[in-house]
Amino acid sequence: MTPPTHILVGTIGRVFWMRVDGRGTFQNSLQAKKALQRVITQGMTNLVVDLERCPMMDSTFLGMLTGAALNLRESGGGSLSVLNANQRNLQLLTSLGLDHILQLDVEGNLWTDERKEACNALQHCGETSAECKAAQTEHVLSAHQALAEVSDANECRFHDVIEFLEKELEAGTAAVPA
Repeated sequence: MTPPTHILVGTIGRVFWMRVDGRGTFQNSLQAKKALQRVITQGMTNLVVDLERCPMMDSTFLGMLTGAALNLRESGGGSLSVLNANQRNLQLLTSLGLDHILQLDVEGNLWTDERKEACNALQHCGETSAECKAAQTEHVLSAHQALAEVSDANECRFHDVIEFLEKELEAGTAAVPA
């Protein structure tokens, strides 16, 4: 059985820090999205997603990160930095072209002072997950649409998923794909 994932968050100086402690999936991406949206709305422009304890991410979680980076860009700029990504996660991020909109720290040089404080400053995210299947399906759809916006290759890659989710929402039988 897979251990549960925890989304830990905190503000360290001028940086909002999020650590994914477990798998980044459609099941916890709405919680992460809400936390990122909240701090962007509050005017925070330096966002960090720490993947040191995240063995893998699914396309919904990747799309949520994409949407947050695009939202940050639209709201006046800033950076969404991804730290401590393992080789698998780095490969996913770069193959989807997300290295063009996210700041990937492959050398370990970003936010060095804040890294030391992160362990003590983080708490469990207080944001909630989806209230119903339709809300979760809308979230999964928006995440995949954000990925599709990044490149033509992604649009082709996720076309069928987007089409399926749109039909589910139209039919009122919103089911989240596993």
